[in-house]
Amino acid sequence: MENPFKKAVKDEDKKEDIKEEIKDEEVNTESDNSPETEDPTSEEKADNVQAETSDINPLQEKYDTLNNQYLRLAADFDNYRKRNEQEREALLKYGAENTLKKMLEVLDNFERGLKAIETVDDCEKVKECYNLAYKNFTDVLSKAGLETIKAEGEAFDPNFHEAVMQTPSSDVPEHTIIAELQKGYKLGDKVLRPALVNVSTEG
Repeated sequence: MENPFKKAVKDEDKKEDIKEEIKDEEVNTESDNSPETEDPTSEEKADNVQAETSDINPLQEKYDTLNNQYLRLAADFDNYRKRNEQEREALLKYGAENTLKKMLEVLDNFERGLKAIETVDDCEKVKECYNLAYKNFTDVLSKAGLETIKAEGEAFDPNFHEAVMQTPSSDVPEHTIIAELQKGYKLGDKVLRPALVNVSTEG
């Protein structure tokens, strides 16, 4: 006859084994069904880097564009400045070129006149040669823009005249130029040399 106590122990052992199997299955099921987890810190870092990159790229592009425009403008301005310097230097160096070319004709006439009067005893011939050379010279200066400042008989103007003498006179109004002591000249509106004059005062 089978011992009932032994049977009860076997039954209990079976129950324990079944419970352990059930627990193992539940654990395996939970392991299979649990979602894979990622490092939240790494994901946040990646998002932050991407956001920062998207913010920086447009600003960097705008900076590069403005910087390139600035460099081009700076280069253009530097070239413009150099061209102006070269033009100014050329103007200072060759500005009188046209006038000097015209003066060569006057120089030629003076040389011809000198040769002509070497064998001439007639003063009228010498005077004629001189007058021709002088007229040629003044014509060239006039074409270059030189003008004589009017003086004698004009009202005194300190912008164009320099009074070096004053003479009492009752024949002309006060501050009238009664004599020109040295001619004055101007180029356009610019006075090259004021006329030296004698001005009347109240007689």
